[in-house]
Amino acid sequence: MSEMENMQEQEVLETAEEVVEEAAATETNDASEPETTNTEETEAKLAGSAPVKQKGRKIPYERRKALYGYGFIALWAIGTIYFFIMPLIESFIYSFNKTQPVDGEMQLEWVGLKNYIDAFRTDVDYSPALVNMLKDTALKTPLILVFSIFIAVILNQKFKGRTFARAVFFLPVIIATGPVIDIINGNMSTGGYAGGSEQFSSMFEANLVDELLNFLGVYNISDSLTEVISSVTSDIMNLVWNSGIQILLFLSALQGIPTSAKEAANMEGATAWEYFWKITIPYISPMILASIVYTVVDSFVDPSNDVMLLVLTKSSSWEHGMMAAMAWAYFAIVGVVLGIVVIIVNKIVYYEVE
Repeated sequence: MSEMENMQEQEVLETAEEVVEEAAATETNDASEPETTNTEETEAKLAGSAPVKQKGRKIPYERRKALYGYGFIALWAIGTIYFFIMPLIESFIYSFNKTQPVDGEMQLEWVGLKNYIDAFRTDVDYSPALVNMLKDTALKTPLILVFSIFIAVILNQKFKGRTFARAVFFLPVIIATGPVIDIINGNMSTGGYAGGSEQFSSMFEANLVDELLNFLGVYNISDSLTEVISSVTSDIMNLVWNSGIQILLFLSALQGIPTSAKEAANMEGATAWEYFWKITIPYISPMILASIVYTVVDSFVDPSNDVMLLVLTKSSSWEHGMMAAMAWAYFAIVGVVLGIVVIIVNKIVYYEVE
């Protein structure tokens, strides 16, 4: 009996040691687990359900949103790099080289600043084209701004057909691209459009006023009067055609004038003229600066101006080195002009500080 008792006591001791070792191992595992797991298990037990075990590594919500954003702009970034940044760098390299196509490749011969010097000293058309472009921009920009502000103030009033009138003034911005502008300008040979488009394009011809004066029998009364009428009507058409974006900018600025400013002006007995100069102009002055920058850039990059036509002519004659030098010099001049304009106009811009 004594042997049997000894064996039972030994088994009990071994079982107790195993229980102690398992308890120690359990405590060690519990201590190594993060507190978040215990919290989740506690919340799950309080909710009366089993704890949810997460498989794998979960991406945080903010990180997921950032990845979605990168995914959406990835195609745009690839297109910008391939179709804009790389050609830009390539044209900058061309401006310092003499280019010649050989066996389907562009052969480069380093000439340094010779292309830039020849553009201003040797080429007889580049400098006069730059001067004419600067003069035209200096004359057109104030006219476009004044016309845009005037139309925006009218369109901001309440009257019947206001939405239609706004659409009419913004219509040139929509149709001045692609095949529509080719039809308007009568470029049927380059567009490859079917017959009958010539009659449609005649409605937009610049000499429509001359034909109307000739039809009325007053064309030959005075050459100077006819020239003045033609130039004025042509400028009006160009003003309307080039003022769509500016009108939209000024209209949004006018709608952003707070009601408190209008009420204060009415209480002080301000006239419409005083309200325009003391309230309207200061509040829309940031958009005046934006419109000036947009108008100057739009005028400089117009494919129909003298400089752009000259650059495109050099490109079509395979003078890519000279063409690139002219384009980069033109870009530098545009940057300087814009810098001067921004510095001058920014001094009179009113920024409301909240």
